[in-house]
Amino acid sequence: MKKEKTRLWDAAEYLKTEEDMAAYLEAALEENDPSLIAAALGDIARAKGMAQIAKETGLGRESLYKALSPEGNPEFSTILKVVKALGLQLHAVAGKLRSAA
Repeated sequence: MKKEKTRLWDAAEYLKTEEDMAAYLEAALEENDPSLIAAALGDIARAKGMAQIAKETGLGRESLYKALSPEGNPEFSTILKVVKALGLQLHAVAGKLRSAA
């Protein structure tokens, strides 16, 4: 029986356009999961080139890899710097309020 070779799926390989990147980040934001948002930003940064993002943010490349991993816990200022360097914007929209029952 012939064995199939597999490799890990990497989202960064599929983020080709600004629209792809914005939609990917938007989907992560909708999940309200901080680790997912950080990881999505990491994927987008890798797609654009982590060295370039590090240069534009003034942050170390290795520290960005760590902060923007699923296990990372970046400061909000880091998130804002990365979003700006990626050419993206964060927006707020009114949502449904939950009752405090």
